[in-house]
Amino acid sequence: MSLFDLKGRVALVTGGNGGIGLGMAKGMAAAGASIAIAGRNKEKGAAAIAAIKALGVDADFVEIDVLQEASCKQGVDQVVKRFGRLDILVNNAGTTVRKQPQDITTAEWNLVLTTNLTAAFQCSQAAYPHMLKAKGGKIVNIGSMLSIFGAPYAAPYGSSKGGIVQMSRALATAWAKDNIQVNSILPGWIDTELTKKARVEVPGLNERVLARTPAGRWGSPDDFAGIAVFLASQASDFVTGAAIPVDGGYSIS
Repeated sequence: MSLFDLKGRVALVTGGNGGIGLGMAKGMAAAGASIAIAGRNKEKGAAAIAAIKALGVDADFVEIDVLQEASCKQGVDQVVKRFGRLDILVNNAGTTVRKQPQDITTAEWNLVLTTNLTAAFQCSQAAYPHMLKAKGGKIVNIGSMLSIFGAPYAAPYGSSKGGIVQMSRALATAWAKDNIQVNSILPGWIDTELTKKARVEVPGLNERVLARTPAGRWGSPDDFAGIAVFLASQASDFVTGAAIPVDGGYSIS
C-alpha cells in the first residue's frame, strides 16, 4: 500500500464547500478517501459534493453550524453514522472582520474567535472518541500567516489563528499516545472569496503580496491538495504538532 493511499478512510472537512477546504477535500478524494463536507449553505455544498463524487469516491454533505457546540457534535456523529467511521478531520471553517482594533465590537471579536478557534476545538473533541475507537486519526487545523505576523486590521483573526497553532500543539501532546496526529497548515495569500474582498478593503494589498512572495503569485486552493494528502495519510505518522506554511515563500522573504 502506498504511504499516501487514503482508500477506506473517511475525512470530514468543515467549511469544505469552497476555497482552501474544497481544494483539500479534492486532494484527499483523489487519494481515495470518502469525503464529508460540512457547512451551512446546502446549495453550495451540493455543488462541492458533485465535484468530489466526479473523482470516483463516496461523498456527502452534513449541515453543521460551527457556532453551536451541539451542532459540532451532532455533525461529527452524523458523519460516523453515514460512513461508519471518522479518520480525518480538517478544521477549515473560518471568518474575519477587517477593522482597526479600536473599532471592533465584542460581538465581532467573539464571532471570529468562536468560528475560527472554539469550533475547531469542539469538532476535535467530538471526533476524538471515534478516532480512539479506530485506533488512530489525523486532525488538520487551518491557521494563517497571521498565526506568525501581526496586521492592524486583523486583531481577532490573528488571535484566533495564533491560537490554532497552540491548540494543535496541545492536542498533539495529549493525543499522541492514542496514535492521533494533530497539525496545522499556515496558508499564505490564497486566491479565495475571502481574499478577493481583502483586495478591495486593503489598498495596495495585491501589489505587496506579489512583491514579497518568492513564487511571484497568489496561491490557489489546488495548492493544498498535496499537503492535505500528506497530513491525512500514514506518510505523516511521525509528524505531529507541526505548523507548516503553504505560502509560496512569503513567510521567509
